[in-house]
Order: sequence, then C-alpha cells, then structure tokens
Amino acid sequence: MGTKSVRSAPGNLLSIVILRRGKCGLTKCITRYMVAMAAADLLVIIFDVIMYEINDIYFSYSFLHYTPVCSLNMALIFATIDCSVWLTVAFTFDRFFAICCQKLRAKYCTERTAAIVIAPVIGLSFVENIPIYFRSEHLEMINNTAWFCRVKSSSSGLPIWVAYFFVDITLTPFVPFLLILLLNALTIRHIVQASRVRSRLRGNNVIEEHNDPQIEKRRKSIILLLAISSTFILLWTLTFVYSICTHFAGISFMLTDYNDPFAIMENTGYLLQRLSSCTNTFIYAVAQANFREELKTIVKYPWTLIIRKLKLDVSKPQRKNYPT
Repeated sequence: MGTKSVRSAPGNLLSIVILRRGKCGLTKCITRYMVAMAAADLLVIIFDVIMYEINDIYFSYSFLHYTPVCSLNMALIFATIDCSVWLTVAFTFDRFFAICCQKLRAKYCTERTAAIVIAPVIGLSFVENIPIYFRSEHLEMINNTAWFCRVKSSSSGLPIWVAYFFVDITLTPFVPFLLILLLNALTIRHIVQASRVRSRLRGNNVIEEHNDPQIEKRRKSIILLLAISSTFILLWTLTFVYSICTHFAGISFMLTDYNDPFAIMENTGYLLQRLSSCTNTFIYAVAQANFREELKTIVKYPWTLIIRKLKLDVSKPQRKNYPT
C-alpha cells in the first residue's frame, strides 16, 4: 500500500499544476478548494507514507528516527490528515451554498471567501495537533541519543489528555463524516426537487430537458461533489466505525494481534484512509473533460518539444566543407 500511495504523489502534484493553470472550465472558487485539497493530500503522502511508513520499513535508524524528528513527523501526519479532511468539508459546504442557497451564493461562493476559509482550516489543523509533539517520548536510548517515539505511558490516564483525545477524535472523523453525509443528503434533495419543478414548467419535454444547459450544469456540479464526498465517506467508514468502537466498547488503538477482527478492522481502516489521499486526481480525470484534455497536453508536452527539436535539426541546411 505504501508504494502505491507514493505513486499517487506525482498525480497530486500534476493535479495542482493543471488546476493552477485555470483551463479546466471551473470557477476560481472551486479551483482554489481543489488545489488546496490536492496539496493537503500530497502532504499526507509525504509525511505519512514516505517519511513514516516507507522510512520505517526500508531505513532503520535513519535521521527521521531521532525522537524529536519522529515526534514532529507524527504531529505533521495528524495535522495534514485533519487538513485534508476539513478542506473536503469546506468544499462540500461551498457546493451546498452554490446549489441550495441562491441568496448566499453570490456572497459566499467567491475566490476571496474560499481563501478566507482555506487559510484558517490549514492553520487550525496544525495548531490543534501541536500537543501530539509533546505527548511523545523516546523508545530507545543509544549513546545518549533518543531514538524513535511512542505515546507517553504516563499520559494515558491524565484527564487533560483524555479530554484532548476525545476532542481530537470528535473533530476527525466524527464531525466531518456526519457533516458530509448531511450536506450531501440536503444537496441531493434540493437538486431532485428543483429538477422536478423545472421539468413541470417545461412541460415534461424530454428533448428540451436533455438540452437544458441549466440542468446539464447542475448534473456536472453534483457529479463532481458526490464523487469527492462519496469517496471520502466510503474510504473513511471503517475508521469511523472503529472510532465508535474505541469510545463505547473500550477497545484500544494499535492492536498487535492481527487475528483479532478489530485489529483487522483498524489496519484496513488505516489503509483505506491513506488511499483517500490518492483518489481525487482520478475523480477529476473522470468527471472533468477539460481536466483530461489538460492532462493530455502536459503529458504530450515533452514529446512535442523533442519532435519539434528534431524537425528543426532536419530542416537546417547542411554546411558544406570545401577543401582548403
């Protein structure tokens, strides 16, 4: 799973480049959210998959295993995951206002508002995970050097850490999961009702409805929204269920008995959670024709330069060398 996630890093980087070009036929507001989500997903892959998982498997006792670096990396992992999740929520809110709240659309669904929303989401995601750094301690001491990191055993029973853990797990994934479900349900309900009303006003003319640009625009918006939101819900479901189990059934995190069904659920949930950082690029490619065209242009660009260079070399007149 780690290597597959790493392969998606160029995809996220490519998404950022393509979306920043602004030629995908999307509004500047939507583009800002998508660029922010792609950047957050890329950071999750860098800190979680590359600097944690792959480093742990292939590089023993590397620089990243020093306790201060390991503790910082753990805090960055949780911060980038929170950032990715809450940017998805922000994008879902934006599409909800754009589709369901016509009065707020002109005021809320703007590039400026998107920037105002994205900045605090990123900032708060990192600030909220600062305690993770101070909750870690070394696992080994070798030549007076602290190696690796783990959660302090003394912190497990402290009320302040219990409260922090409860708030942290409530903010991610409980609240985002429920918000996305609710907003999607309200958005779908609004679109279905609006489509019915529009069909009645147009006299149920199937041909006219098919050629109606307003309905086509709604369809494209809902396809993109539901593709991103539904993928998030699908890939976070196991983590959501396991989090409920840890709260109400007294099950511990990080079970080591891999024959235990809850351990299987936990690790499968983590796998799917990481996979959620790799899917948005494919969603853009499937849902947006302009994105696919831009992707083809960028992929073909190096070959176009090579062919152009070869044609220029062939077309240059050859100099004749006369004997002196």
